Amino acid sequence: METKQTTVLSCAAVIVAAGRGTRAGGDVPKQWQDLNGRAVLAHTLDVFRNHPGIDAIVLVIHPDDTERALAFSGPDVQTIAGGADRAASVRNGLDALDHQSHVLIHDVARPLVTNATIDAVMAALETASGAAPALPVTDALWIGSDGYVTGTQDRTGLFRAQTPQGFHLSSIRAAHAAHSGGAADDVEAARAFGLDVAIVPGDEDNLKITLPEDFARAERILRGRDGY
Repeated sequence: METKQTTVLSCAAVIVAAGRGTRAGGDVPKQWQDLNGRAVLAHTLDVFRNHPGIDAIVLVIHPDDTERALAFSGPDVQTIAGGADRAASVRNGLDALDHQSHVLIHDVARPLVTNATIDAVMAALETASGAAPALPVTDALWIGSDGYVTGTQDRTGLFRAQTPQGFHLSSIRAAHAAHSGGAADDVEAARAFGLDVAIVPGDEDNLKITLPEDFARAERILRGRDGY
């Protein structure tokens, strides 16, 4: 009887934490702000540190945050400086990797990502060049100008993108090297390079902390997970 072979990925995580996140308010960038007693960044790192499929983590930070990041560095987390924009920071993170065949690129401001989402992305990478979680748009979409509705937009086939976005390491390196800049995310750079990107189910709780009120929502989710 033939035994089915399961592909084992050698997968790293690049966590992008070099942004300033001014819309979130506060005296320090959002990744360093408190979320349920710990920095947002600490929650995000823990998810990837504790995932059995991740064998290396690169944390990309702003040069001004070098001292803050010391507490989060270690044998399992390599800290490097980011670039002038997100794409440059991602490229720096990718360049820091060596032997891994695959990589997950994740926004530090999504501290509530789950193992299930990571698993889904990694599973899709066994057959696809890239994969990313997303949620279908379910609300009505309007087009507006000067405070008034000027039209509507068909939501068929529209998705809200999330991270981590996963790729074959060599392919996403080449995609970023070839891109002219200004990509909204790594999927855009990948598709511009001709890579196919699979969509896996996203998670409503995998929110990106962007505005001050997002901290309260994220804390409610964390408390719910902890059972209180």
